[in-house]
Amino acid sequence: MDIKLKSGKKIKIKEISLDDRDSMLDCHDMKYGKDDKGEDTSTMKAPHSTITKWLRLSLDGDSSDKFIMSLSMEDRGEVFAELMKHVVVGEDNASD
Repeated sequence: MDIKLKSGKKIKIKEISLDDRDSMLDCHDMKYGKDDKGEDTSTMKAPHSTITKWLRLSLDGDSSDKFIMSLSMEDRGEVFAELMKHVVVGEDNASD
């Protein structure tokens, strides 16, 4: 899978094994919620270390500190959001 970022960079994602997928999801601590006005109040615990781990386990190619640090925080967040769509697929769907 390839992800084209708004910045123009292209990120190649490898096929993620079940063990890596589980490890990624285990470190992902989200608290979902809405306030009285219906506004989203969701938060994620330790977002930086979570995003770094997800990048290290999913990038096809260079996942070094140097490469990851070359990505802006916006780029990292964009890759993480795309990975969430890919990794969490089917998590909320009842089985047939």
